[in-house]
Amino acid sequence: MNEFKNLRKSIDEAITYGRFELAARLTQEGLRQASQQELLGEIEYFRGQVEILRENYYEAIKHFDQAIKYNPYDGAAFNDRALCMVELGIINEAFYYFDKGIEVEPDYATVYHNKGWLLNQIGRHQEAIECFRRALDIEPERAVTYENLANALANLSDYQAALGYYQKAINLLKADYSDIKKQITAQMKLVEAKINRY
Repeated sequence: MNEFKNLRKSIDEAITYGRFELAARLTQEGLRQASQQELLGEIEYFRGQVEILRENYYEAIKHFDQAIKYNPYDGAAFNDRALCMVELGIINEAFYYFDKGIEVEPDYATVYHNKGWLLNQIGRHQEAIECFRRALDIEPERAVTYENLANALANLSDYQAALGYYQKAINLLKADYSDIKKQITAQMKLVEAKINRY
């Protein structure tokens, strides 16, 4: 099962950083391995990933519901179902699935991160920060969470702290994510401009 956990993490990273062709290849590999091993929950999970990549969120939700049926302790399936709901504009109900993912798999950093991302998007910045910190307690080398923590702090006008976390994100990013590093650097310049105004 550990090979699936690592594969899921790689897919999550690929999608997060816009590496959709890589995500598609990894998803097909997961589906192939799960089918060979006849792991119905994993098959449904990877089918859900296929539909996410096709932006068929209703279909993806059906597969994640099946994955949850086969494995009610699959925090990633709850998390990805919630993300599909967000894509469909079903915001408030998505929190139920994030929270359920946290309940069944409390050591899964991604679900805390994504709940924090949504909280930050809807203006609940302090709650978002708490979620990001919890994700980092679990997975302290998670660059994307440092970036999102910085965004939340900047939203609360804590610009100095935000700069520190943006830099931490840049330092943790792999070398082949130079485009993401440039985006974060641009965000840092905007924050520095706000500091210089005060």
